[in-house]
Amino acid sequence: MVTTPVFHLAPLPTADVFTLAGPEGRHAATVRRLRVGERLDVTDGAGSALRCEVAAVRRDELDCRVLDRAHTPAPAPRLVVVQALAKGDRGELAVEMLTEVGVDEIVPWSAARSVARWDGERGARSRARWVASAAEAAKQARRARWPVVGELASTSTVRDRLGAASLGLVLHESAAEPLASLAAGRAGGWPPTGEIVLVVGPEGGIADEELAGFGKAGAVAVRLGPTVLRTSTAGVAAAAVLLAAIGRWDG
Repeated sequence: MVTTPVFHLAPLPTADVFTLAGPEGRHAATVRRLRVGERLDVTDGAGSALRCEVAAVRRDELDCRVLDRAHTPAPAPRLVVVQALAKGDRGELAVEMLTEVGVDEIVPWSAARSVARWDGERGARSRARWVASAAEAAKQARRARWPVVGELASTSTVRDRLGAASLGLVLHESAAEPLASLAAGRAGGWPPTGEIVLVVGPEGGIADEELAGFGKAGAVAVRLGPTVLRTSTAGVAAAAVLLAAIGRWDG
């Protein structure tokens, strides 16, 4: 079974027939080589999607006939992952996988022990790659609501975000409480609104002063298990536990 391809267009048109042009239209017509009568989905990334049929194809655009309109409501609570900057392409890998499992927001964090640094134009290009990774992964995962990729956050900003959260969690290998135990023990007791904020440290780990500050903000330190995961996979594993526990994977 071939998966219906997903394309991005914002805002979505209100007409029953519209033209998909620009980079998305070019990709649909020349890369995917869609033909008249084939199906495609077009989403604004903010929860709304159009189920369409190709009505006409030109060199780098195509006309779409709307068959159905759908809307995915905003989830509650939101799951926000604060992902420390990682060296190489591991940050982009983390963004890709976090998007696929279903997190709602990814916040890049310049931790004290982060090897990578986002300074000036280099930082802007790095964040743009995170945004692009999230967009491509959202299409692959057929998400109508795409995750927000936040601006680069300082430790003080992360601390404030944890303080305002309905529940704040920090992954740390020496934490006494396993995340799985916390999830099982809170059955039926998850916050119905607001945000669950999960902090994932860099390759060198979270500094003691960072961990202490997060604890003062009300965050709970948790560990995943007996093994130590890479920063690019730890957040994904933890997010999977949380999304299953709060019921987001039930449907």
